[in-house]
Amino acid sequence: MKKQQVLLVFIAFFLCSLSMSGQARYFDERYITTQHFLNPILLNPGAAGNSEYHRLLGNYRSNWSTFPGAPKSYFLSYDGPIGNRLGFGALVLNDRVGDLQTTKGQATISYTIESELNKLGFGLSGEFIQHQLNGSVVSNELNAQDPELANRLDGTDFFDVSFGINGLYNGNISYGLVFPNLISTRLDGVDEGFEDNFNYILHAGFLWDVDGYDFDIEPSVFVKQLNYVPLHIDLNVLMHFLDDKLLGGVSYTIGADERLGFTLGTRVNALNFAYSYNISRNEFISYNNGSHEFSVRVDIGRKDATSASSEVKEMMEENK
Repeated sequence: MKKQQVLLVFIAFFLCSLSMSGQARYFDERYITTQHFLNPILLNPGAAGNSEYHRLLGNYRSNWSTFPGAPKSYFLSYDGPIGNRLGFGALVLNDRVGDLQTTKGQATISYTIESELNKLGFGLSGEFIQHQLNGSVVSNELNAQDPELANRLDGTDFFDVSFGINGLYNGNISYGLVFPNLISTRLDGVDEGFEDNFNYILHAGFLWDVDGYDFDIEPSVFVKQLNYVPLHIDLNVLMHFLDDKLLGGVSYTIGADERLGFTLGTRVNALNFAYSYNISRNEFISYNNGSHEFSVRVDIGRKDATSASSEVKEMMEENK
């Protein structure tokens, strides 16, 4: 009965949120990272605490490298189980583009349902976001006399609520659905007249264990409709080698800035390292050196030395 009540709370909150209007922000920061197919927690609240151990993730992205004032982003996240079927996650983000700075703090609660073939997590996140100008913008005398710029130094604050579903079927089919910014409220009460868009992220993947060879192939697709970002689709192929001690991948984005990416990574016991390089097909690429993204994840309390894909293999064997 308790399980049903918790699930009903999630569903009721989700349905109520769909009917609420809010205040749109100028862009959704879920667009920033390209390593979401390695760490779904960066996008999907339903992925929080869905393992038996705790995960601490640090992520850094330098976009349009070598271009003056180019975007630089820092992520720090934690997630892990906190009780029977309950999980918790927290995330902090800082993103800087020239003199514009975005800071985000997020807390997530999740609930996971498991059956013989399916593992399904529901997650709700509360998010505080601040957009503000860097103080250096008023170092110029002309800017210092602009009252609008002076007001922007204090920043504009928002509170958002997002909902996500993250699942694994039969040990080898992953899927998820995220509704970002179901509620988006500007905390100072000012309404600038922008209309909210209906945003979503849809993703699915399949893990293929190649018989007779010590590697796996994991294709996945992410479809994203986000605030003030063109609809775009990420196509990814990730390969695991040497009992998952090495990984390599290729990704391609259709729409938005239409970029090609390459990923390399390794796992050493509880430490997971990954590096991604992205290059855009836009003409602006002639003015920069592409984009670089690094991540380090620590799996705290992990009882074995296997990676996530090895755990999936074990589930597949149990289901045979």
